[in-house]
Amino acid sequence: MNFDFSDDQKFLKSEARKFLEANCPTSRVRKVLDDDAKAYDEALWKQVAEQGWLGAAIPEEYGGLGLGHVELCAIAEELGRSLAPIPFASTVYFLAEAVMLAGSEEQKKALLPKIAAGEVIGALATSEGPGPVTAATVQAGVSGGKLSGTKIPVTDGDIATHAVVLAKEGGKPSLYLVDLNAGGVTRETLKTLDPTRDAAKLVFDGAAADRLGPAGEGLALLEQVLDRAAVLIAFEQCGGADRCLEMAKAYALERYAFGRTIASYQAIKHKLADMYVKNELARSNAYYGAWALNTNAPELPVAASAARIAASEAFWFGSKENIQTHGGIGFTWEVDAHLYYRRSRQLSLVAGAPRVWKERLVSQLERRNAA
Repeated sequence: MNFDFSDDQKFLKSEARKFLEANCPTSRVRKVLDDDAKAYDEALWKQVAEQGWLGAAIPEEYGGLGLGHVELCAIAEELGRSLAPIPFASTVYFLAEAVMLAGSEEQKKALLPKIAAGEVIGALATSEGPGPVTAATVQAGVSGGKLSGTKIPVTDGDIATHAVVLAKEGGKPSLYLVDLNAGGVTRETLKTLDPTRDAAKLVFDGAAADRLGPAGEGLALLEQVLDRAAVLIAFEQCGGADRCLEMAKAYALERYAFGRTIASYQAIKHKLADMYVKNELARSNAYYGAWALNTNAPELPVAASAARIAASEAFWFGSKENIQTHGGIGFTWEVDAHLYYRRSRQLSLVAGAPRVWKERLVSQLERRNAA
């Protein structure tokens, strides 16, 4: 079994890197960071849509490229490496995956072509406050096709056109599609550690809601969506972690202290070696997750949890050690290291904190061993 990318997938990855290096330097990321009125890079979003990346895993019959999830993983890695300030994850990993997984034929025809064309921005609205999402924590409700309740925080909620919302009807959680521009929705922008990724509080007051999938199956469907998203986000995290290692290594080789490059000192060597080990561990788990996702293997819940945990640790550790390797200038605004630290924290929470995934991994392993 080969867990590496094929030659065609490597070519796609290489072309994606060239495109993002030319069109998404960190100076472009900083424009979004510095402008409070700018939630994302609209021009880059249109360019990415023109490249066909938004529809990479969407079947051709719904306006996508029909390439598959492994190709989407390759693109995700490069987006993570470049810190692209666009709502790609919310739209592709969450909204598109949820519709492909549980949507009716009518829902697929209505939304998937618009997602592939970049006309729709998605969001996943499940959380209603601190802590993991469970049936007991869901207070939002649907009655007569109308949704009421509050969701906070919602990544890209301030700019999204559509959201997948977890809400109860008849006492059981279900997933619903909500057009956020159709009325009955109030948005409040939230301040976060990474302003290059928007977040908001959404208040629903009689908003029209279209159920996604069977009634009462919301939590089960949500777990499947999160497993898929976890693998894709893991590749973004791997891309960011690798870039942190490259930055730290390059600086260590050019910075002199006491007549020697700091790369020659044992403490710096250990930092770089530890970063490399964590990155490789994350990558091996991410590849396993990509295989499970692309083949819809029964191992997906375990593979997704392992990928999520390892990639979150690698990106956080790499971003932190990159700052430390840069020394006194590492934490300054002018150095790009803080941009990666911000994104590492954002990605580690967007689909549930690592501790939640650790509990899921243990639960999945216990179930598998008991079977």
